[in-house]
Amino acid sequence: MRVFNARVITSRDLGEIQSLMTRLGAEPAGITRMLPKAEHLVIKLHDVRTPAALIIKEEMLSKGGDAAIHRDCITNRVDATDVLLMGTEKTLLQVANSLRAQPFSLKLVAEDLELVVKNYKRPLPLIPPDDELAEPLKSFYQALRIRTLVMGVLNVTPDSFSDGGCYQDPQAAIAHGIAMVSHGADCIDVGGESSRPGSLPVPVDEELSRVCPVIKGLAKEICVPISIDTYKPEVAAAALDLGASIINDITGLANPEMRRLAVERRCPVIIMHMKGTPQTMQESPVYDDVISEIMGFLRQRISDVVEAGLPKEYTIVDPGIGFGKTTDHNLQILRNLGDFKSLGAPILIGTSRKGFIGKLLGNQPVSERVFGTAATVALAVANGANIVRVHDVRPMVHVTRLSDAITHATVDS
Repeated sequence: MRVFNARVITSRDLGEIQSLMTRLGAEPAGITRMLPKAEHLVIKLHDVRTPAALIIKEEMLSKGGDAAIHRDCITNRVDATDVLLMGTEKTLLQVANSLRAQPFSLKLVAEDLELVVKNYKRPLPLIPPDDELAEPLKSFYQALRIRTLVMGVLNVTPDSFSDGGCYQDPQAAIAHGIAMVSHGADCIDVGGESSRPGSLPVPVDEELSRVCPVIKGLAKEICVPISIDTYKPEVAAAALDLGASIINDITGLANPEMRRLAVERRCPVIIMHMKGTPQTMQESPVYDDVISEIMGFLRQRISDVVEAGLPKEYTIVDPGIGFGKTTDHNLQILRNLGDFKSLGAPILIGTSRKGFIGKLLGNQPVSERVFGTAATVALAVANGANIVRVHDVRPMVHVTRLSDAITHATVDS
């Protein structure tokens, strides 16, 4: 089955749309003609066979829209092309309906078009129904329906980039977790292995000894979900046994055993994108199209998890800011975060205190990145984030509440 990695382009910057058309090889004169139609919905499809691309363009033109394709499609000098469709929602759905009866896998294109339009227009991402959830997940998802959630970071490691060594003592870690909840955290994310650039993995037993006492203690004291930040199934299983209820995996549940565990426990999973490993991820990462490539990865991992037996409603996606990305890649993700709504899952973003913030602000140290983090959190909320993962809970709760009030909701005067 061909995968077209369809996504709605949420940017309204015509310069950016023009750049997308140029990169896919569209005729320059055609770009000038098509740009005005990009003021409506724009959807990108990846690697469409040339005959199918020509039919898509013809259908779009016949219904008042347009499609940018490689200039050499008309002479059949390219086998496949990315396609940029531009038109109103009505036009795109009409085209999808027409494509269902066409050859060259166009029925699959039609299904993708209808799905991404539906996901983009849906006011809320897919989430589990209340009657399937026990507390504290039930309250967590009820809150997600009405506002951006704040996940508090609790690293019980000696070497995390921001707070390594601060909470190695279990009692200090538990007290900090309780404090974050009192400051408004909707979830506490406990991690026992650093994933900073260049960090080395730790043995399972060592990771267990770090996280288990903290999760056990926190579960008795707080009324919000605990998420376990690990890629090791053994650690995730132990954490779930002790009271954690969410798996946060920086490898995107690459291990089939982790997927089987999530299915067995029927727990939400955070699927993150990372290029390479923590040891290699910042060694000159390169992408042809960073948003499309991350989205393709997340789409495939969602499919893997669903195929294993976990309903899609239990997935959360994280584009992985700083995990195999340059500063420019991170900015592109934040700028185009709304594109990830095409996946239909809640979007988690983790910019807190990260290196690109310090770099952009004149090499500020970690301790002075709170205001830079606040700027990224506010823009992430405005661009579609459902959950933000932060170290400084109290100020970021204020940022998310005000950002929600401005961009998503109404408040009493």
